Amino acid sequence: MTDFRSRVFIALLVTGLVGVALVNMVVDRRSLDEGGRELSWWSSLVLDAAVPIQKMVAVPFDLTRGAWQEYVAVLDVRDQNHELRSRLADAEEENLQLREALVASGRLHLIDEMRDEFEIPMLPAELVGLDASAWFQSALIDRGRARGVLAGMPVVSEHYGVVGLVTTTSRNAAKIMMLLDRQSAVDGVVQRSRSRGVVRVGKDAALEFEFVARGGDVQVGDVIITSGLGGVYPKGFRLGEVIGISEPGSGLLQTATMQPAVDFGRLEQVFVVLRRGPTMELLYATGDGDVPDAEEPPSS
Repeated sequence: MTDFRSRVFIALLVTGLVGVALVNMVVDRRSLDEGGRELSWWSSLVLDAAVPIQKMVAVPFDLTRGAWQEYVAVLDVRDQNHELRSRLADAEEENLQLREALVASGRLHLIDEMRDEFEIPMLPAELVGLDASAWFQSALIDRGRARGVLAGMPVVSEHYGVVGLVTTTSRNAAKIMMLLDRQSAVDGVVQRSRSRGVVRVGKDAALEFEFVARGGDVQVGDVIITSGLGGVYPKGFRLGEVIGISEPGSGLLQTATMQPAVDFGRLEQVFVVLRRGPTMELLYATGDGDVPDAEEPPSS
């Protein structure tokens, strides 16, 4: 019974509000036709009551609209952020390529200078592999016989430092025995005093300059260069700098510890001297020690 009365009350209330609204609309229409007039007391009361009700009804819609606008704004910001990140990545990649181009252009300039100074053709190459152990130090470069690289050709750095010697080649690659290999031995000379000796790796894996103790004029800070003797390396390439000298003993020879002219830990690009010394020409006279290509049958 209570539910029935509640339903009847709600229906009558809605009907009354609708009726009042219709009457108010008719009266407002007549007042407009008559040129306007002041609202009656009950019309003013309805209008005043409608304002807070309208605000309460509009609150959920305003909140929903604001949330939607903020959501759309967040999506827009996210898209802009993604676009900016993409542009930043492109700019960083372009910057990296420009820096590499500048480095490459500087290296090409060094090639011209080295060719002019030594009058020897040199071929730039990149290190693509490194084999370092306690006894062997070798590297692989991306140039081979197709570019004129042969076993026995010296390899140097961009600052004329001796890197090593090409030992074997294929069509598009070559292997280098580096200066730090224990099998390597290079005839050197002190640039200042012209004292001669041999540069090789010592027992403690350090590079050493071994010279005749009697009459040998070697000091800390001296630069050791290739002497050109031995028929392997051209004269004048840098081998390293003396950083320590052992005490002279009763023996004939004395050693000096050297800092290599090449930073082998940061080596990326090298230059192959496209000319073999007389000793290498004789050594490889019967065969270049090169690995034949897969498509080429080995010579008999």
